[in-house]
Amino acid sequence: MSVPVYLIDAFAQAPFAGNPAAVCLLDGSRESGWMQAVAAEMNQAETAFVHRTPGSRGWSLRWFTPRVEVDLCGHATLAAAHVLWQSGQAADEALAFATRSGRLIARREGGAICLDFPADPPVQSEAPPSLDRALGISPLWAGRSTAGWLAVLEDERQVRRLTPDPAALAALEGDLCMVTARSDGPAFDFVSRVFGPRVGIFEDAVTGVAHCVLGPYWSARLGKAELNAYQASSRGGIVGVRLAGARVKLIGQAVTVFQGIMHV
Repeated sequence: MSVPVYLIDAFAQAPFAGNPAAVCLLDGSRESGWMQAVAAEMNQAETAFVHRTPGSRGWSLRWFTPRVEVDLCGHATLAAAHVLWQSGQAADEALAFATRSGRLIARREGGAICLDFPADPPVQSEAPPSLDRALGISPLWAGRSTAGWLAVLEDERQVRRLTPDPAALAALEGDLCMVTARSDGPAFDFVSRVFGPRVGIFEDAVTGVAHCVLGPYWSARLGKAELNAYQASSRGGIVGVRLAGARVKLIGQAVTVFQGIMHV
C-alpha cells in the first residue's frame, strides 16, 4: 500500500516556522494502532489522517501525537485543509471534517485558512502549588479549561523567559499548560507559550486548541472580538482569533515543506 504523505508548516507564512504537521491522505479508514505507529514514525507534534467520509462530500479526520490520539488539534486541521486544496483532492471553498470533537469547518479566507472550532473558555481556579513549581513563577491569574491549565503572567518578558520543569509539568492535570501575557508591542494583542508533556510534546510550537482557551480569556479582558496573537515558541507563529458566540475562528496560513509516498 502506498500513502501520500506531506509535511506542512501550519500557522506559518514561510517554511521552517509555525508548527509542522504530517498529513496522510488515505483511501479509507485504518486501524488505530497502525495510525499510532505511523505517527511515531513521523515524529511530529501531530500527524493528521484524512479520508473522504463514505457516501458524503465531507472528510474524516483524526490526529495522533507520537504517543496518543487526541480529541482536537488546530494546526494539523489547518495542515489537512491546506493539503486537500493544494493537491486538488477538494475544490470546495469550505471543507467539513468529522472528528472526535464533532463537525469542524475549514474555509478559505483570502490567502489564509479559517478554522471554525468550539470555544473553551477558562474558569478561574486557585493555582495549586504544583503549578507554581512547574512554572517556577506564581501566575497573576490561573484557570482551568477542558484543554488544561491557563496561567497569566505579568508581561511578555516573563512568558518568553520561562523555563518550566518538565517533570512537574507532566504531573499537572490536563493535557496542556498554557502561559500567556498581554503583548508588549502594538502588533499583537497577546503572546503565549504552550506545554504538553502529558501527550508527548514538551513545548508545542503553535497550538490552535490553546487559542480556543486564550481567545475567550483575552476577548473578555480587552473588549475585542477580533484578536491577533503570537505564540512565542522557538519557531513562533501568528494566529488570528475571532470570537463568534460559542465558537472560535482561528485564522492562519500554511506552507508545504515536502511531499512524498509512504510505502507500508
